[in-house]
Amino acid sequence: MEFREYVAQRSSRLRRTAYLLCRDWATAEDLVQSALTKAWLAWGRVGDDPDPYVYRILVNTHASWWRRRWRGEVPTARMPDQVDPHAPNVEDRAALWAALGRLGRRERAAVVLRYFDDLDHATIARILGCEPVTVRSQISRALAKLRVDPEIAGITESAPVREEA
Repeated sequence: MEFREYVAQRSSRLRRTAYLLCRDWATAEDLVQSALTKAWLAWGRVGDDPDPYVYRILVNTHASWWRRRWRGEVPTARMPDQVDPHAPNVEDRAALWAALGRLGRRERAAVVLRYFDDLDHATIARILGCEPVTVRSQISRALAKLRVDPEIAGITESAPVREEA
């Protein structure tokens, strides 16, 4: 697959994944641009299935940005236009985002790649640079933290969480 074709097919999905990792649309777009730039420089070595390679670049770039950037509050003059259609209301959505933000960056990446991008454990392991058993334990720990998070207790009781096999 040519790089131009890959970008045309995958850029919106990569942007959504980046948004779930960093929880900011502008930063997500910057993250995808940086990841695609790095992928383009190595495109000849990527192989037939570029997804794991590009996702790994995306996750690693996010991790390096996360370590460097200030993560305080960012004031806005108005509420963002983007709405998550899966959350029943604004309060639940905000509580879920906050709970996801309290997870460690590796746990959050594993949960996003598993449940949003529907990737299998082996693919996630290649992306994160670890073993599939580590991915399973990260997801398990993350789900356990989310289950006992008091801020989302009312939300998670009404919405079943898909268990790992």
